[in-house]
Order: sequence, then structure tokens, then C-alpha cells
Amino acid sequence: MQNAAGDSVAQAPHDQNDTYRAVVSDLVSLIEHVQNSLRLIERMIARETSAETSPGNPESSTNVIVLDDVSPRYIKAAAAVHACDVNLGIALRSLLNSGGNDSYAANPPALAVIGA
Repeated sequence: MQNAAGDSVAQAPHDQNDTYRAVVSDLVSLIEHVQNSLRLIERMIARETSAETSPGNPESSTNVIVLDDVSPRYIKAAAAVHACDVNLGIALRSLLNSGGNDSYAANPPALAVIGA
């Protein structure tokens, strides 16, 4: 089989398995990073929302309805990061499902990351 660079150098089967594992590992790392980013965005929304309703804040009265929610500035970012998370999960599942006879594909460590 030719390598990805297309320089007509055949790769040994163990090299293919190493490459496969490296790609799976990179995808798992990316998914973890994206999920950490989602949690960070959620914490920021919670922090700013709780600051608006904390005791002593003039807007914390039970008679005041806050129409200017802080979350809109995070909504686009959260949606984009969530889309990345979903698409990376799809890519990882596709890769794991096409793993063939590799024992690494049969027992992947990444399934907990993608919620499988």
C-alpha cells in the first residue's frame, strides 16, 4: 500500500497500524480538548449569570426580570464548538468502524470520550 504522501513507498502492515493508532489518538485528544472548551463556556455562562443574580446586586430583586442575558455572546461560540465535538465524534466512530482486523479498533480507549 502507498503511504499518504503518495511517494510510492509501501508501508509495512505494522506501520499502518501505528499510523491508525496515531490518528485515533489525535482524534481522541481533539475531542477531549473540544469537550473541555464546552465545559469552560458553560462555566462562564453560569458565572456571569450568577453574578447578575447574586445578593446585593440591584438586579437580584425577585421583582426584576433580566432581559439582557449574557449567554447570547457565548451562544455562537458554544454552537460552533458543539458542532466540532459532534463532527469529531462522527469521524472517530467512522475510523473505528472501518478499523478492519486491527485489535486496537476492537478495543478502542476512545469510546468513553465520544459517549459510546
